[in-house]
Amino acid sequence: MRFVHALAALALLAVPAAAQDRIPSHCIALAQSVPGAAYIHKAAWGDPLPRDWVRLNYVGHATFAIETPGGLLAATDFTGQLGNPDIVPDVVTMNHAHATHWTPTPDPRIPHVLRGWGEGFGEPADHHLDLGEMLVRNVPTDIRSFGGVEENGNSVFVFEVAGLCIGHLGHLHHEPTPAQYALIGRLDVVMAPVDGGMTLDLPTMIRVLKRFRSRVVIPMHWFGDGTLQAFVGGMEDEFDVVWTGENSIDLSLETLPSRPTVMVLRPRPLR
Repeated sequence: MRFVHALAALALLAVPAAAQDRIPSHCIALAQSVPGAAYIHKAAWGDPLPRDWVRLNYVGHATFAIETPGGLLAATDFTGQLGNPDIVPDVVTMNHAHATHWTPTPDPRIPHVLRGWGEGFGEPADHHLDLGEMLVRNVPTDIRSFGGVEENGNSVFVFEVAGLCIGHLGHLHHEPTPAQYALIGRLDVVMAPVDGGMTLDLPTMIRVLKRFRSRVVIPMHWFGDGTLQAFVGGMEDEFDVVWTGENSIDLSLETLPSRPTVMVLRPRPLR
């Protein structure tokens, strides 16, 4: 029996990290209060990550670079650039409400380009990309377009990785419907646009985030510290607030804050 166990362990070691199975994320389960304290770690893009951790780098505007221990790199609301090095992500997501959330000419070396809108006007995108260590899926939402509404023009993208459910709300223009809330599921971490005008108005966005009650909320798509302070002021009655002073954060399921927390990151391109 020991010999069988040893063979199994050797077989696991022989599989590249990016190809190994991820921890089940339980995205549709209720959030559990997991006590923890050491959830902020100073680290830079490209530094090694322990197994079952994930790194979120705030690149700028609505673009984040998500790193896994196995070396996968995903970029949200990708505009064509992440920083100074020649970086080719494994997967990029895009939304086309504005040109600052997508590019019509993504690098052809990127293996997976996931557009948040469908092939025809008003058609929904439908993504369920399983990369082993990471699963990427989307939930379509509507956007305002040319004075009207474009159905399914935006997508909330969910990244299931390291046992976490990480959501990026994109250019969200309306509160999700009950069906959309159900499809999104529980979000441990959510990146939310908090400009208060071009996307959702601030009271509605705050209501959405308080309904998600994610353990970590990362504000994005803000225009100046005044906008950011207005958002934080509306959240601090129910959420802790941490001004990290950093552009990235390392997270794991076991070390999520025990109370819902707004983590303020400062954007910076990868370099």
